[in-house]
This record gives sequence, C-alpha cells and structure tokens, in this order.
Amino acid sequence: MCLIIFAYRCHPDYPLLMAANRDEFHARPTAASGFWPARPHLLAGRDLQAGGTWMGITRGGRFAAITNFRDPSRSAPAPRSRGELPLDWLDGQEPPRQWLARRAEQAGQYAGFNLLFGDRHALWYWSNAGGGGQRALAPGLYGLSNASLDTPWPKVELGKQRLQNLLVRGNKVGKKGELQLHEALQDIVQDRRLAAPDALAPLGLGEAMDEQLSAQFICTSAYGTRATTTLAVSRAGTMDWRETSFDASGRESGSHRERFTLA
Repeated sequence: MCLIIFAYRCHPDYPLLMAANRDEFHARPTAASGFWPARPHLLAGRDLQAGGTWMGITRGGRFAAITNFRDPSRSAPAPRSRGELPLDWLDGQEPPRQWLARRAEQAGQYAGFNLLFGDRHALWYWSNAGGGGQRALAPGLYGLSNASLDTPWPKVELGKQRLQNLLVRGNKVGKKGELQLHEALQDIVQDRRLAAPDALAPLGLGEAMDEQLSAQFICTSAYGTRATTTLAVSRAGTMDWRETSFDASGRESGSHRERFTLA
C-alpha cells in the first residue's frame, strides 16, 4: 500500500476516517479483503505470496496498515516480509507499548516500512527507516506514502487538502448516506495526474520512475493501484469498510463491503 490519508479524532461522529491505495505489481497473487477462514475475527486483504497483509481490522477494533519506505540504497531482499507486522498486531492482544518492545528488536529484519497500528484507544506510527521512530498520534489529519509520515509529497498534500475540504463541508460528513461517504473518501485518493517535475525535485524525487509513480492512482501495465480501501469508524463503535479493486488498465474490477459493530 502506497498512500494513506486519514483523519484521527477530527470529526465528532467519526474518530477515524481513512482512504488508502494499495500499489503493487499486478502479477503478485492477492486475495481481496474479507474475513479469513482461519481467523474469523480478522477482516483484511491477503498477500498470497508471503502470507501477510497490508491493511486490516478486527472485530475487537485492532487496526493496522503498512507502506513501503522508498530507499534506493536498501534494495537487497530482506529476510522477512513486511506484511508479517500488521498481521502480528492484528492477531495479538498486547497493548501498543508492549507489542513495540517485543517487535522493535526485529526491525532490521525487514525492508523499510511505515506502520500504522492501534485500537479503539490509541493510534500509533512506527518506522524503521528515515530516522525511524515510534509515537502515539495526536488527533489530526495525516498523510503517509513511501516516506516518513506527513512528508510533503504532492500526492500526500493533495489528499490531505481534499480530506480537509471534506471535513470542512461536513458536519455534513456525518449526514451523508454511508455509500456516499465511501465515494467521497475514495475520491480523495483517485487523482491520476502526474506531479509536476519541479514539485518532485526539491524532495529528491528526480528519477523518471518517481514521476511515473507520482500520481495518487497509478496505472501502468506491470504495476499500479490494485485496490482502494475506505474506512469509517463511528463514535458509536460501528466499523464500515469498503475495498474497491482495479485491473491493470485502471478499471474497477470488484468491490467488497463489510459493516459491523466493534466488540
């Protein structure tokens, strides 16, 4: 997953609103999101190659999402798959600090990552790249791609501005029909325009591939945005999730929605 835009405790009715794109090679085998037969508490997509996930939530309210960290100097394969990390959090019972203390010693076994994880009480950010770090997040509007949290890449800034506009329009957010809310959130991360080269250069993104991947929604024959997930968790404890899948041409190929009350 390469773009996550979210509002944490910014809206009176929705403590968490999120729109996220998963960008991946089209050839990598994947199962669309759903409850896992061997883990009926877990709603997530599944990487069929390494067995992990990029984003998921449990019936008890544990949440996790991961992005890769762009670092050309760390191109060698890592011993372990990053998708293990969100799955380990989602499968567990430990509070965040205890879980971090256990997993932090293994951070070097993974290629660069950014991990969002938490429960109904707190949301945390942890990265093993770009200076690393781990912290509980304060209420606010955030953007995450393949650099540290809130690095001002054009597609991140565009998404944050669009989500801010939605929040400003919307105490009406809470009055929208549920499907309309998913559509509004999905629109936040669907821009297919490439960023201008002069906007990428100051960020050290000057390669031809950087420009090709600078859009929010990436569409190439080999690699691109394979799914957009929108998530709204209400103050009353209702979790509303929708995943929309896309084929290699960028056309919608499926959609799956789940709505349940968190335990």
